[in-house]
Amino acid sequence: MPAAEVEDRDWQRLDKWLWCARFMKARSDCASLVGEGAVRINRQPTEKAHARLRVGDILTVAIRDDVRVLRVLSLATRRGPAPEARSLYEEIA
Repeated sequence: MPAAEVEDRDWQRLDKWLWCARFMKARSDCASLVGEGAVRINRQPTEKAHARLRVGDILTVAIRDDVRVLRVLSLATRRGPAPEARSLYEEIA
């Protein structure tokens, strides 16, 4: 089975998921955000854009002056419209 098929079924690159979930306009911007240390997966800091993200993971994302905590509900199959992107996660208060 090709690696891309396994990736999209069991896990997904963090930068790709953030881009599909529409946190930034460009995937390279998502990779930079992660590289700056602005994202945590399950409370663990990561600076690796290729970090593996799975359904059920909790993300803490600091963008500008805002910190958002999210639960990953599903992996992305594509970068679709905003309503589809919002279905990938739920906000945790």
